[in-house]
Amino acid sequence: MLKKLDIYIIKKFLGTFFFSLLLIIPVVVVFDLSEKMRDFIERKAPIQAIIVDYYFNFVPYLVNQFSPLFVFIAVIFFTSKMASNFEIVAILSSGVSFKRLLRPYLLSAVVLAVLSFYLNNFLIPDANKVRLAFEEVYYRNKLRNDAHHIHLQINPTTYIYMTNYNVDLNMGINFSIETFENGALKYKLLSDNVRWDSIKNTWEISNYVERRINGINETISTGYKKDTILNFSPDEFKRRDNFIETKNYFELNQLIQEEKFKGSSYVIECEIEKQERAAYPFATFVLTIIGVSLSSRKVRGGIGLHIGLGLLISFSYILFMQVSYTFAKNSGVPAIIAVWMPNILYSILAMYLLKKAPK
Repeated sequence: MLKKLDIYIIKKFLGTFFFSLLLIIPVVVVFDLSEKMRDFIERKAPIQAIIVDYYFNFVPYLVNQFSPLFVFIAVIFFTSKMASNFEIVAILSSGVSFKRLLRPYLLSAVVLAVLSFYLNNFLIPDANKVRLAFEEVYYRNKLRNDAHHIHLQINPTTYIYMTNYNVDLNMGINFSIETFENGALKYKLLSDNVRWDSIKNTWEISNYVERRINGINETISTGYKKDTILNFSPDEFKRRDNFIETKNYFELNQLIQEEKFKGSSYVIECEIEKQERAAYPFATFVLTIIGVSLSSRKVRGGIGLHIGLGLLISFSYILFMQVSYTFAKNSGVPAIIAVWMPNILYSILAMYLLKKAPK
């Protein structure tokens, strides 16, 4: 059962956190609008669409991006103020242990972590579908697919290859299909290009050579045009990297399985996104413990010193997170290790500061 002390700290924690967000979100929105206003005017974006489709769905994204920073700032700010007013000293002197004092902080962190997990995995992906669709029409430049040497597995025995794919023409250049059985090549097709026919909903293969292999026997045939149904869609080549942000928890897991089956380069992006969505909520606990441990001791310099240290640690944490994501994408390190490494290292720091906190 919650005591008066618990309610007091929880109200301070959550109140400071949400008040900080209410202060910073309008400022960020104004800066974002000033940056994009010219594009909105040139592309004649309706005011209602700007407000409802874009900014109503942009705000949850902002809240989640800023949440680790403002969890830390909130804890540092009100705890440091309590320490400067000798409230922490009075609480500990009354027989309350530091671990007991930590309980309402952790309860508040649970609330914010659950909220962050829900935002990350369910609300924000749905909001991003609307927001990113708006950006495609009124903000972003036309999509160009820059991928080269595209390899895909379209069923357990069949692989396709294209040098590149032109999204304007819906055409893949230097197209080939290979079918294997028990590790042996059974069929191969080489063609100049493959083009999606949106009327027939089929792929049209041009200037092709087919090889059918049966043991030591081989049959070769050629042709000018051939319509066929293949297990991949032109939409797969028309999506930006941020399409992953539109997938909720279940859709993201399904996408990872599909991309692994195809041998797609998107697998690492998807796995990083999945681990990031779990690491961010966990960071709430780590930063809360660090914040309490740092600011619960009254020091010369007061709130200013605590906030300065808090900003330094929080920004270093966010920077470390971004570096770890880049490292995971480019170095081949498993996503779970790269994404969780900042949490692991800062958890060690949190335990050390907790041990040194005033008792």
